[in-house]
Amino acid sequence: MSFRVGVGYDVHALAPGYDLWIGGLKVDHHVGSVGHSDGDVLIHAICDAMLGAVAQRDIGYHFPDTDPSLKGIDSKIILKKTAQIIANEGYSIGNIDSTVCLQRPKLKGLIPLMQQTLEEILELDKGSVSVKATTTEKLSFVGREEGISAYAVVMLYKST
Repeated sequence: MSFRVGVGYDVHALAPGYDLWIGGLKVDHHVGSVGHSDGDVLIHAICDAMLGAVAQRDIGYHFPDTDPSLKGIDSKIILKKTAQIIANEGYSIGNIDSTVCLQRPKLKGLIPLMQQTLEEILELDKGSVSVKATTTEKLSFVGREEGISAYAVVMLYKST
């Protein structure tokens, strides 16, 4: 069986007047992610990991922020389309491990629903997606609450 691994990273500024979308969920907070799409940093990192694993460049290549038709797009749609790209390459997702870096709000209570949401979109078995959250102990742009970042690692296997 052929395996591939991809690593993804994404970052967005936080600002008033935007919604905060993380892992397909709208999170109640006084600031949100600034982005051309809905700014879901976790989904974007996962997509980059998936695309990297099949050597298909990155999310910006497939879903450019210069495309007006993508303005405000729901990142769950991007995730579904990215899954189709890897399927077209003959691969399926084995598992996903991810980390969201955010000083506030705390995400602990939302993580199970994020995992379930991502597993449903990607049609994966329960337990196939890990989401973790951490602060940066008030260090860097994340610690100063100026932005949010996320990391993801994806294991793919040859399905055809």
